[in-house]
Order: sequence, then C-alpha cells, then structure tokens
Amino acid sequence: MDLSHLNPAQREAVKTVNGPLLILAGAGTGKTRVITYRMGELLRTGVKADKILSVTFTNKAAKEMLERTKELLGKGMKEKPWISTFHSLCVGVLRSDISALGYPERFSIMDRSDQESMARRVLRDIRVAEKSVKPGDLLSMISKWKSIGIGADRATEAALDDKEYLGGLAYRRYQQNLKASGAVDFDDLLLLTERLFLNYPEILKKHQQRFSHVQIDEYQDTNGIQFRIIESLVREHHNLCVVGDDDQSIYGWRGAEVKHILGFSQHFPGTKVILLEENYRCTDRILEIANRLVKNNRERHKKVLRANKPAREDVRYLELPDEQTEAERVVHEIKHLNHTREVPFKDFAILFRTNEQPRIFESELRRREIPYVLMGSQSFYDRKEIRDLLCYMKVIARDNDEQSLLRIINTPTRGIGTTSVQKLLSRAVRTGQTIWDAVPDAVREGEINQKTADAVTQLHSQFQRWRGQFHHNPNQIDSLTHKLVKEIGYEYEIEKQYKDEQQQATRKAVLEDYINSLAEYVERSPKPSLGDYLDSIALERRDEEPDKEAKANSDAIKLMTLHSAKGLEFPRVYMVGMEEGLLPHKRTIDGTESEIAEERRLAYVGITRAQEALTLTRAATRRKWGKIKPSQPSRFLYEMRNEKE
Repeated sequence: MDLSHLNPAQREAVKTVNGPLLILAGAGTGKTRVITYRMGELLRTGVKADKILSVTFTNKAAKEMLERTKELLGKGMKEKPWISTFHSLCVGVLRSDISALGYPERFSIMDRSDQESMARRVLRDIRVAEKSVKPGDLLSMISKWKSIGIGADRATEAALDDKEYLGGLAYRRYQQNLKASGAVDFDDLLLLTERLFLNYPEILKKHQQRFSHVQIDEYQDTNGIQFRIIESLVREHHNLCVVGDDDQSIYGWRGAEVKHILGFSQHFPGTKVILLEENYRCTDRILEIANRLVKNNRERHKKVLRANKPAREDVRYLELPDEQTEAERVVHEIKHLNHTREVPFKDFAILFRTNEQPRIFESELRRREIPYVLMGSQSFYDRKEIRDLLCYMKVIARDNDEQSLLRIINTPTRGIGTTSVQKLLSRAVRTGQTIWDAVPDAVREGEINQKTADAVTQLHSQFQRWRGQFHHNPNQIDSLTHKLVKEIGYEYEIEKQYKDEQQQATRKAVLEDYINSLAEYVERSPKPSLGDYLDSIALERRDEEPDKEAKANSDAIKLMTLHSAKGLEFPRVYMVGMEEGLLPHKRTIDGTESEIAEERRLAYVGITRAQEALTLTRAATRRKWGKIKPSQPSRFLYEMRNEKE
C-alpha cells in the first residue's frame, strides 16, 4: 500500500494503529482518505478484517468507506471490516441479545410515520388533548429523554414544566405499547444497547471481544449515549481512533455534544493528537476568513487551515436594499456567469439558514427559467404509494403490526369503513386482543355487520397466505410484491383517485421504481429476507436525505440550508441573509455563549463549502409580518473582516 501521496500528518495518522488516537481533521483535509488508508494499514499489520469496526453517521458514508477500502486493497481483500452506522451496529447487538430485556428477537423498527400514529393513540388513551401536547412534540420530548439516557420510569421526575410532565406520562404508555407490539424506535436502538451493556456484563464482554480496533468518523456529532456505547466496547483495549472537527459541530439541537471531541484526551489518557490542517478544497482567501471567524469560539482545539491553492477571485460582500433585490441580484449573476463564461449551473449553491428563505429565490429562478433543486425536499420513501406498500409488507412480516394495518386496512377500498375500524380498534385495546381476534365478538355484539367482518377475515387470510409466500421465497421479494400490487388492485385505485392521466402515470411510475428498488436489494443482499429488507429501509430512512448525492450531481443550482450543506462542496457559493436574527438565528441571539458558538460553526461550515468563489449577501431591510423593517448585519461579517461592530 503506497503512502507516498499522503502528506506527513496524514501518514502519521495512518501509521498510528494502537492506543487512543484523536485526528482533528479540518474541512477539506482528506479525512475519508486517512480513515480508509488506516484500515488498510491495520490489515497490513495483521489485524483480522472482522476485528475492525468503523462507525459513521449515515449509510451513504458507510457505503462510500467500504467502496474506498475495496478500491485500496483490491483483490487482496478477502474479508471486509465491519463498517456501519451507530444504528446498524446497535441493530446487530440487539438482534442477538434483546431477548434479555424481554423483547422478541424479531422485533420491528418503527419509522417516523409509525411513531406518529403510536404517539397520537397514546395521547388519546391517556386523554391528553392534542392542543396541549401534539404528537410531534411528544416524540421530540421522548427522543430528547432517550438521547440522554432517561428511561420512561424517570421522565416525569425530569420534567421541567406541566407540558413535559404530561409528556412523561405519555412516554411511559408509549414505551409499554412499543414493547407489547414487539417494536422499537430509533432512539431505542441506542438506549436498549446501552442498557444491555450496563446490566449484562457477559453480553458486554461478548461484544467487546468482537472488535480489537474501533474507528469513529464525524466524532464531533456524537451524543452522550453513543459515547457511552463506544466507551463500553473499547474499555478493555482503548484501541480507539476518532476523526472529527470540533469547528464543524452543528447538531447540538439533535443532541450532539461537542464536549466529547473537546474532552477526548481526558476520557482516554495517553491519547495521541494529530492535526490535519492542509486543506485541498478552498482557496487561501476563503480560508483566511474561515480561520478568522472560527477563532472567535473560545472552546475549541487550536488549529489553522492552510490552503493548497491560491485564489483567482476575492471573497465578495454584497449589501442589497431588500430581500427581493437580494434574490434578483444573485440569480442575475448566476445567469450571467452561465451565459458569458459557460459556468454550468451545477457549480452554484445558494446557502441559507432557515427553511423560509429559499421561497423568494425559487420564484426568481422559475421566472428566469433556470433549473434548480431544493435539497431536503420529499424523500422517495415518503411518497404515499411507497408508504402504503411498506405498510403491507410490515403486516406481512408481523401479524400484530397494528400501526401499519390501520393505514392500509381499507386501501384500496374493500368495504371496511372508518367507524368499523375505530370500533374494532377500541375493542382490541379494551380486551388486549389483536384487531383480527376482535372480529367475532364485535359482530356478536352488533358493533360491526357481517359484511365488514367477512372483509376483515378475508384480508387476514390474504396476509397469512402472503406471509407464507414471502417466507418460503426470500429471493423473490420483488416479483412477489409486484403480484401483491396486482392482486389488491392498487393501480386501479390510482386510476379512481386521480382523473388526470399524467398524475396516474407519475404515480404508477413510483410503483415501478419501488419494485426496481426491491430487485436491487435482492441482488446486493447476501441473505435477503423480508425482515432484513424492512430493517435496512428503516435505517436508510434515518439518513437525512437518501437522494442527496443524485440531486447534487444534476445540472441545476442547489438551494439548501447550511445544515444540509455539510459534507458537500461547490465551486461557487452564495451565502445569503447574513443578518442578525437569521445568522446567528433569532433563537440564539439572547442565548448562551455555546449557542452563538454553534451558529458561528454553522457559518464556518457554509464558508468552507466554497472551492473557488464565495459571495456573502445581506438585505438592509426585510419584510416581517408584512411590514418592512431594517435589519442589522450579522456579527459574523465583522468577525470575518476583523472589524468592530
């Protein structure tokens, strides 16, 4: 393995294979290359592939890391290192040992829509009005508690106000319902793994022995529970390498704690620290303002990015009279550069702090007929047709998955009305039965008529038949799903619902795409099964945006939030709305120093997306609730330019 094209710091990181290692990798310094080469070095020094664990935050990053490792090691790579996300790692642990906590081994993983249905039902059961606590609010509270390791039994004690107290009561019922239906949510994957490691030393020991070397990418994004799981795994050997950049820690609102990367050396005495400061992405002028800005954060590892390429253009600052002019100027410039210098549209990104800002840019781009994509729009799996089919497959996989059943019990229509479903559901809840088992008594007591009962019974026997077919033919998930679509008449349902032929064609094409995606799953999976497929989809949907890469490569201007931009790079970047109240966001202006520090890191992430040209814009006035109000320049503009406010 040739290390000659690595710089000295990268080479030192690759060569350090034992003990705790902190690689502080600034933006654009080639960290993925270092992680990949380091895995190759571990294999070269005799560490077995299955003893190496590399953890990252998204499925896309895990796949990319595996591909790069294969490229590097070529045909010599007989076995693969274990490369996964935190959640996939925990699924593996729980699949083998969750029964110790009283869950079935074949537990199902709830996605966001399942969770919302469950939250709505729980709030109804404990008679909390939706105006007091919305299902989304409850899920946010539960997620926050779980991410800091607070179980359902302690939530009411941790409540800070009446709303959280109600949330704590609902959390207990939510958790009971999850367990009763043999299901877990995403936060449970981490919480239950931690509980296993904490309470069952023999289970922890078994998993500690699986890995002799552990690597964590994007370490600045870890939360408390992720830190404790990893610390447990490496407690015996401390062969832990973490790679990250405290200056790019921007997910505090999601529970990430920058203190883990700042305090790594204290947690793991004897840590070797290596700084990657040579930046291969941005010009010297861009890095100059990035360095100047971020050094205003007091709590950080001291590092200064050095540019590998000189600038051809200076960083520009534009002040426009209002937000309409801001949008017109930016769009006009992009069109002019495309027309006169043939700069492709895909070279441009417009970055903003809030989800409301792009509306005016979209209008202007449409008016001028310029192609654009808004990153962060609807995911493939959020389309109605896909969600319906996924619910069919979940009920086929698990007979008692009531959340999924309720979505499709009458889709396509089969004569089972909403009132009848509600009556069956309340009887099932009251008696502790499944909806299927509640049918005979519901008929006998006149709650539903015989015709409805026959429709439900027929549907149940269909599900049992499909279950057998999927179980016996795991390699035919795609063709079986195609037969299922035909049998239930889903395409006919689309024709009934949508009279416009173009809409019908679009929605039928979604079904075809879905069958294609199933065929791809069967092709790439060593042991395909319906349960494994549903796990992989649930984990994939956890990623912020599965099609981010495809969108980034299309020849169109990219519009995205600063959070969505992390991990991407573009030749020409416009950072718009550089004003107090937007960046830093109004929620943080009167907040703590750490909140402003995170906003500053967000600005730093935006700046370091730019490879060649960076323009920072602001509007002198902005419309608020219909009235024109003056706006103040962002304090970050003064910091970048070393000026007093």
